[in-house]
Amino acid sequence: MYRERASRLTGAVVWTNRPSTGGEGRVLPDGCMDLLWHEGRLLVAGPDTHAHLTGGRPGTWAGVRFRPGTAPALLGVPAHELRDRRVALSDLWPAADVRRMTARVNAADDPAHGLEDLALRRAAETPPPDPLLGLLVAALDTGRPVAAIADELGLGARQLHRRSLAAFGYGPKTLARILRMRRALALARAGVPLAETAARTGYADQAHLSREVRGLTGLPPGGLLTAHG
Repeated sequence: MYRERASRLTGAVVWTNRPSTGGEGRVLPDGCMDLLWHEGRLLVAGPDTHAHLTGGRPGTWAGVRFRPGTAPALLGVPAHELRDRRVALSDLWPAADVRRMTARVNAADDPAHGLEDLALRRAAETPPPDPLLGLLVAALDTGRPVAAIADELGLGARQLHRRSLAAFGYGPKTLARILRMRRALALARAGVPLAETAARTGYADQAHLSREVRGLTGLPPGGLLTAHG
């Protein structure tokens, strides 16, 4: 069973997942990065450009999901270095430090709570995220053109792309595609017909929506909505 709640860390989400059965799962791109706990280990999930498929026997997972653009400052690693990857935290930070952090999380009454405490401590030790990144994400999530947003933020195309790679793991157009897909899936899950969903989220038509969703998730909208209940 999957559960999530708002974190005490601004903009983040704390979640747990305890699958009742094994088999393949599908984690959809969302522009975010996660700090993970699984079977006593700490890991980091980088930003995805396509669905991440999970498998194996059931096991408890816990995580802190950071809003787009905020994790690299906490981790000290550019997002593009972790794109489409799942890595041990000890690959990014000194092993001795990670051992202490892991022991602290494992000793918590709930791994998710221990992870959240770790994220809060780390946030207190690092500068706050660049506010421009939040403005960029909010603007992209409205579906406005990247070039117009860059002009408003006073950034050239190359500078915007470079900063986006470091913050999000890919360029602003890819982030815009992912955010638009998330908006469309939210409408479809709420019962909005796919043709209307496509129109309301800026796709040319339902076929365009289907191509984009399949390209990012590996499934067409109908199959994806069925698979995810």
